[in-house]
This record gives sequence, structure tokens and C-alpha cells, in this order.
Amino acid sequence: MSFVDTLRQWDEAVSCVDRQDLSEALRIFLSIQEPNSKICFDIGCLHLLNQELDAAEKAFDYSIRKDEHLAVAFFQRGITFYRKKRYEESLGDFQHAFKALRGNQLIDYKALGLRYKLYACEVLCNMALAEAQLGNWKKAHENLVKAKSYKTEAKLGLINKAHESTLKQKLFKLVEFPSKELFKPNKHYVAELEKKDYLGKAKVVASVVPRDDFSGFAPLQPQVEDGPTRPKEREVLRALEGEPHTVLFEFVPETSDELAVVPGNIVFVLQKGADNWASVVFNERRGLVPYNYLERLEISLASKQNEGARTHPSRVPPTRPKRTEGPGDSNGNAERTPQQDAQSTDNSFIVKVHFTFNFAVSVPRDSPYGVLIGKISKKLKQPSTAITLSLTSEASGKSVISANTDMESVWSTVSGRRLTLWCKTKEQSEAKAQKGIYLVALYSYESSNPEDLCFHQGDRITLLSKINQDWLEGQCNGNTGIFPASFVEDLPVKNQ
Repeated sequence: MSFVDTLRQWDEAVSCVDRQDLSEALRIFLSIQEPNSKICFDIGCLHLLNQELDAAEKAFDYSIRKDEHLAVAFFQRGITFYRKKRYEESLGDFQHAFKALRGNQLIDYKALGLRYKLYACEVLCNMALAEAQLGNWKKAHENLVKAKSYKTEAKLGLINKAHESTLKQKLFKLVEFPSKELFKPNKHYVAELEKKDYLGKAKVVASVVPRDDFSGFAPLQPQVEDGPTRPKEREVLRALEGEPHTVLFEFVPETSDELAVVPGNIVFVLQKGADNWASVVFNERRGLVPYNYLERLEISLASKQNEGARTHPSRVPPTRPKRTEGPGDSNGNAERTPQQDAQSTDNSFIVKVHFTFNFAVSVPRDSPYGVLIGKISKKLKQPSTAITLSLTSEASGKSVISANTDMESVWSTVSGRRLTLWCKTKEQSEAKAQKGIYLVALYSYESSNPEDLCFHQGDRITLLSKINQDWLEGQCNGNTGIFPASFVEDLPVKNQ
């Protein structure tokens, strides 16, 4: 099943839940052939809502198997075990959920499509209840004391009531998950599923055909009397230019030269540059997309290739006009090929910049250093004095570009109208200079994004800079990139 089909069924099932049609939602969910971890979680929630505890347990098993760091799935399976009176297994799952929180007060799943916050104090509260069911009142008391250190104002009453009950050795109420809250698919992907009519419906104002009531869009038909016109060629095939490719990953543009695409889109590659950026056409718009985000798509263009053989028997094709040095226009000049477009007299160049993320800016050829650094400074929202540019990934020696650099020699080395630079800020350089800062990977991290750093559990990572509270930049196995801070921890000093 394709990604688009899965997305469509997922969205349809969630809509059924919103309409309170739970049986139809469950039927649609179960028809998805290769459900991801979130969909398996949704299936488990619906089974739990229907009191189908065995089916719910199985669904949460699949969810955890596909994503072993999904704390809320452990929490839900722990609730399932508690309802089945399997208190030891319930306790184990609540402990796994608390461990997956990694010392945080809560996890907000809103960014992942679930309107729910899993609080550490609630997980500890359920751990205490499971201990109480097993007769371990002392451990139950210890868990609730620990819960007070993770409490928030909204949960203070819940913890205090549970603590009072344990002092009297009485059971208290289990903290449960609202089962009708489900993971929902990405709203931007769902929006792409809807067909949009940007042109609207045409209205006939004047026509050379008497009593013409046609309403729609069609090319002007030739008015001839010397024979029937040739069969109309499929417009989609006649309009194709370049090589068809399908989009594998979502790409969010950073500049006006780049083009936004999502998985499943079909684009046509006009030109592929040596720096791995491709000039593509999508929905009659042209822009740049990373070529490694695309996969070649085979489409039969037999009818397009044979188009020249089908001419009207009573007409001779006119001689094609000679190509001029200027770009094609609507005044009869010849159309230009994509390769000639790339070599237009327009002297603007694309400068691709490697930073903690990759982006591109457009500058005129032979621009002075001030123009180039000004555009990059504006893009990064950093003062130009805090930015270091270089021609190589290591900013050292002759590779550094500054106000004293002969920019004419830099532009003379450019081929293909694209220049690739590396950029570092003052903060990054200072962080890199701090030797002896190492991290160890708690979990393996794999990503298809070119700016990310992939590693395996146990790998040693050199910290280069802190992007924000959630992302870091580092080096591992000769590669440099960014990665989630929650996947690593500080390496003990004795092991450095």
C-alpha cells in the first residue's frame, strides 16, 4: 500500500471517530496493510474503548515493536494489563513509560499529531497503584513521594489524594488515557490529498460558434474547411518536459528559488547540477529541489514521440525559426531548452550554503564580498562580523573568504552557475574550540535528511554546538550533522 493510500485511510478513520462511528473507524484502520506505530496505537485505543482487552494488548504490542521509545504506548499497554489484573506486567510497562520520559516532567505529543500530554507524576501514580495491588505499600508510598517532585499545579490534588490513600493502605483511582484521543496524520500531507480548482469554472462571453454554451477549458480549435482536424493529443503528454521523478521526502524551501514538495508528488527534472540540486517543474512552477529526495519514474511517452508523424494531410509544417541569442518570448522568438535556460544572459548565480541546515541565495556574478555576506547574514539573522565563510568544510587557510579575498578569483572557479560554500557562526567556532566535550549515543538514530548525523547506539560523538534545547550539532565516524539531544548523554569524564 502506498504512502498516499495509507494517509487517506488514516484520515478517513480519524474522521469516523470524530463522528462517533467507532466500528467503521476500526474497520478502516484494520484494512491498512502496513500500519505504522501511531496507527497501531490508534487501533489499540479503539479496542480498549470497546473493552476488547486481548486485541488492545496485541495492537499496543505492535506499536511498541515499531517504536520502542513511544512512552504513551507503554502507558496504554500498562492500563490494559491493569484492567486484566496482570499487575506485575502493568507495573513493568509503567516503569518503561517513566524511563522513556528521560527525566522530563512531561511529553507533549501535539507535534506528533496527538492532543495529549503524558505527565511523569501520573505515570508514577499508576506505578504506585500497581505496587499497592501487589501488596507493596512501602514502594507505593516511595513512588508517590517521588511523584511530588515531578508534580505540576494542575496535578497536585491528584497526587495528594493518592498519597493519603496509601497512608491508610487503601487503593485509589487509576489515571487513564482518554481513549478517543488518537494520533492524526500530518495536516499538511492531508491537505495535499484534496484536489484544488484554482481557476474556477469558465463562462462563455463571446464565441465564433453560434449558440455556443460550452463551459470549461479547451484550446482554440482551428477553423478549417479542407478536411477534418487531427485527433486531439493528450495535453498532459504534449506538455511534459524533462525526466519524470517521484518525490520521496518532504522538502520545505528556505529561499524563493526552491520549491516545496511532499512525498508522492510527480516532478519533472529539467537539469541536475553537480552540487546535487535539481531544477524541476511541478504544477507549472519551476524551482530547486535536492536530487536525492527524488526517484526516477518510468512513464510511457510513445504518443509524445510519435506526435511529429501525425500532421494534417492538407498542410505542410512551417519552418522552425532560427534560435536567437536572447531568451524566448511571446513575440515569435524560439523557445529555449532547459540547458540553454541555465546558460541565460542573466548573470545571477545560485550560492548553496552548508550550515546547520542547507539553504541557497541568489547573487549577481562578480558580486563583492559585502553583497554576498549581506545576503547570508540576512538569511541567518546574524551580524556579518559573526559569520565565517569558506570554500571547504574546514574553515582554515586559503579556503576562508573574507573582505580581503579577491572575489574575482572566487567567481572565476564557478562552473554550472552554482557556488558551494560552508558557513560557521562565532558561537559554533567557540563551541568547537572547547576540546574534550563528548557524548555517547543512548539509541541509534537514522535519518534521510542530508543535514542530519546518523549513528548507532553506543557510538561516541564529539559535540560541536548546541542548536537549541532539542537539537545538537556533532561529529561521529567522520561525518558532521545535527541530531536530537534526547538520543545522547554526556560521556563520563573517566571514559573521555
